[in-house]
Amino acid sequence: MSSKKPPFKKILIANRGEIALRIIRACRELEIKTVAVYSTADESSLHVKLADEAICIGPPSPKLSYLNMMSILSAAEVTGVEAIHPGYGFLSENAEFARLVRDCKLTFIGPTPENIEAMGEKTRARAKAREAGVPMLPGTLSAVAGVEEAIEASEKIGYPVILKAAAGGGGRGIFIIRSSKDLQDSFQRCSEEAKNAFGDGSLYVEKYCEYPRHVEIQVACDKHGNRVYLGERDCSIQRRHQKLIEEAPSAVLTPEIRKAMGEAAIALCKNVNYESVGTVEFLVDQDLSFYFMEMNTRIQVEHPVTEMVTGVDLIKEMIRIAAGERLSVDQKDIVLRGHAFEVRINAEDPETFHPCPGKITALHVPGGYGVRVDSFVYDEYKVVPFYDSMIAKLIVHGKDRDEAVAKMRQALDEFVVKGIKTTIPIHRQIFASQQFVESRYTTRFIEEFLQK
Repeated sequence: MSSKKPPFKKILIANRGEIALRIIRACRELEIKTVAVYSTADESSLHVKLADEAICIGPPSPKLSYLNMMSILSAAEVTGVEAIHPGYGFLSENAEFARLVRDCKLTFIGPTPENIEAMGEKTRARAKAREAGVPMLPGTLSAVAGVEEAIEASEKIGYPVILKAAAGGGGRGIFIIRSSKDLQDSFQRCSEEAKNAFGDGSLYVEKYCEYPRHVEIQVACDKHGNRVYLGERDCSIQRRHQKLIEEAPSAVLTPEIRKAMGEAAIALCKNVNYESVGTVEFLVDQDLSFYFMEMNTRIQVEHPVTEMVTGVDLIKEMIRIAAGERLSVDQKDIVLRGHAFEVRINAEDPETFHPCPGKITALHVPGGYGVRVDSFVYDEYKVVPFYDSMIAKLIVHGKDRDEAVAKMRQALDEFVVKGIKTTIPIHRQIFASQQFVESRYTTRFIEEFLQK
């Protein structure tokens, strides 16, 4: 038993899968009791088995379970928790939910509703970033009124441009536009996609950076005005704006650029009085100039690579911040040691990337020094078709990038999942690619790699 009082007595985890397990494990180390919520489709999921308590909140449909605010809040009331951790996805960046949690006299383990609102709507976030002096790509500061205004803005900015959902995120609601005709053809379709995905069809226009790196800065800010950045993650290996592989640190950033990016991220956090952990995302061009993209007001899927190179447990930090404690580290304490990779193991056909739910008939996960697997599946587990297809994250840490590449190759060779198709084969091919090994890649890597 620790002599230090736990930040909370009991926490409800409003999520599922590997992130729910990750939070349960952190809570156990902090001597905090946990309550898992689950849909009827997830009754046999590992997070249900490992939590101290579990309560069903609805049928398989996310709208009727993991996105059902009233069901989650009712579960919180029935189980007598003090706080709710939303994980990532689902309600994690929903300002209304964060406000309802606060109204129920519970603690939302994440940023304030005001933080989420300031950063969640992309044009508002761009305005806040500009106020803070963060470098920006040319673009509209507010949503365009229609296709004519979009064309006028695009011709002023210069093609190619990118048409983005103002309320977007997660790589959705994004169209690359190369001409006014292209814009006329795509505007309505993009608006409808944005409305279907986010409930808001508003769009804005931004200069399209043709061959960038996608680099994000991890931040942590407490309620006492202490703010740190914990280095960067390179998330450039992605398909259709969905990340597949992340690494920390980026192989292309110099210490000077890392410091400048980190300070820009902290300036933005200070401008909105940000509390909790979060991520400020940037595009980095071939000249290593960087430009603000967006801020994610939640824990990220790829947070483990930052943990591996900094030694800071971001979930524990997030819980302590919510409880009003000060950050456990200062900026001078943040030292990047070695190199880490994360690959997302998805239940998908590696050739078509179509989801591949079904029963896992055999499973062997890799191990060894510097190898970590965050997963919620097990032998005979049935992967259901209702949610994100990610079934595991494989993370490795080496003394340098070359060792981390070799370690990931070994771990991927050892990783066995039978009964369903997964993305393990495509990850093996990428880590065998000389272009990737030499870090000669941009966000277009997968698109070009698959064409070979």
